[in-house]
Amino acid sequence: MNAQSLAKAKAGVRIINCARGELIDDAAMVAALKSGHVAGAAFDVYVEEPAKESPYFGMPNVICTPHLGASTREAQENVARQAASYLADYLQHGIIHAAINLPSTGGSEARHLRPYILLGGQLGEFLGQMVESAVSELEIEYAGEVQTLNRRALSLAILAGFLRPQLSNVNAVNAPDLARARGLTVSEKTSPSLGAFDTYIRLAVKTTRAKRSIAGTLFSDKLPRIIQLMGLDVKADWMANMLYVTNEDKPGFIGALGTVLGRHGVNIGSFNLGRARSGRDAIALLGLDARISDAALAEVQALENVVETRRLSFSLL
Repeated sequence: MNAQSLAKAKAGVRIINCARGELIDDAAMVAALKSGHVAGAAFDVYVEEPAKESPYFGMPNVICTPHLGASTREAQENVARQAASYLADYLQHGIIHAAINLPSTGGSEARHLRPYILLGGQLGEFLGQMVESAVSELEIEYAGEVQTLNRRALSLAILAGFLRPQLSNVNAVNAPDLARARGLTVSEKTSPSLGAFDTYIRLAVKTTRAKRSIAGTLFSDKLPRIIQLMGLDVKADWMANMLYVTNEDKPGFIGALGTVLGRHGVNIGSFNLGRARSGRDAIALLGLDARISDAALAEVQALENVVETRRLSFSLL
């Protein structure tokens, strides 16, 4: 709006809205305001931002406000309080408010979801330590009650856990970008609960060498439990250090394994077994009080009937 158009303004009520991108000639507007051709004006945008000086300041028929409402002292104080409150909610209860790059979760939802997020992260971290070659797809299956929850938040936790053994800086925010950069896609499916468990999460990947899978659930105490490994039923709690062994199911194996660990001073906190059937493939999953050494791991691998060993550790406990 220039001086000529302002000069044509007539007395009376007329509202001119310049929020659509028109430009104001400040000198012409000041003259029109002083002469009465323009009865009043309000501005929240200025030639220089932030505005410390303006010809409109002090004029009785002009209202001047900051360009952003949040630029006032009161707004800044309120934003600081709100940010601190949001951070406290996340740290204490896992509640996420108004996040741009994470799914938001309310109070009751967050409390219900949090143990499942821990379960999903641990399942992902376990499977991430089991792969030895490139993976193109991570399959996630939600069965029973868990499929009704915020699956986007769960899938992000699972993906971050899966990538964590290879990437130290991964989190739920950057995990999708890191996965895409590695050609890894994530697929989800839901299903009714099967067998003895009302709800569970199952993960599976296929590498050039083998198909790996793990499933877990929450018991009544809401602590994560492993219920299946590589298609075999295995009931196990998590420990910070674990040993995974696949072997042929032959007499004397458990004793030989315990002897090796005892000789190297490794104490067994839990010992869980699974097998297809007698004499066939079997799995031993041990919780250890300390990380097993390279020498002890090599000796376990050299035991008769052992097919594969994996030293596992978990950062989410």
